[in-house]
Amino acid sequence: MGDQGTMKLAFEARNYVVNAIRGVGDVGGAIVDATSRALVRALRGTRATGSELRGLIADTITGTIHGVVIVGGEVEAAASSIMVGALRGSQQVGKAGVDAVSACAAALVRGAADVGGDVGRTARGAVEGAIKGARDIGMTSEQAASAAASGALKGAGDVGYAALDQVRNVVTQTISGIKVVITETFSPDLPEREMGHRHPAA
Repeated sequence: MGDQGTMKLAFEARNYVVNAIRGVGDVGGAIVDATSRALVRALRGTRATGSELRGLIADTITGTIHGVVIVGGEVEAAASSIMVGALRGSQQVGKAGVDAVSACAAALVRGAADVGGDVGRTARGAVEGAIKGARDIGMTSEQAASAAASGALKGAGDVGYAALDQVRNVVTQTISGIKVVITETFSPDLPEREMGHRHPAA
C-alpha cells in the first residue's frame, strides 16, 4: 500500500473514533467499537499476511490514536480499549492471532511516542487489553499477554533505547494477574537521532 493508502486508512480510523467518542458517556466502549469498525473496514476483503497485515493494522491504530488525542483523550488510558477493539475487528475478518496482537501493541507504543505519551503506561494498557480480548480470539491469556508484550517491545525498539528500557520494565512484570513471558530478546532499530547518544559496550 502506498503513502496515500496509508494516509487514507489512518484518516478514516481517526474519524471513526472522533465521531464515536463525541457526545457519549462510555468512552471506553466507544473506542472499542470505533477501532473494531475501522479495522474491519481496513482488512475486509484483503488477503494480507505478514508484514502487509501488520502494516494495515498499524495504520489503523495510528489513526485511532490521533482520534483519541483530538477529542482530548490520553493514549495511555485508551490503549486497553484500542487493543480490545482491534482484536474484535481482526477476529471478524478472520485475521486474529499472534501477529495481530503483536502488531497492535507495537503500533500503540510507537503512536504513544509520536504524540508525546507515556510508552510504558501505553504498553501496560496494550497487554491488559490483549488479556481481556484473548478468549474472543481463541488464545489463552498467557499467549495474548506474551504476544502483546513482544509487540510493545518491538514498537519501543523503533523509538529508541529509553523507550525500550521503559517498556521492558513494565511488560516483564505481572499484569492483570498474568506473569508475562517474553521469548525473544529485543534491541532498538536505532533511529538516527539517537545514534550520537549510544554508549559503547563495556
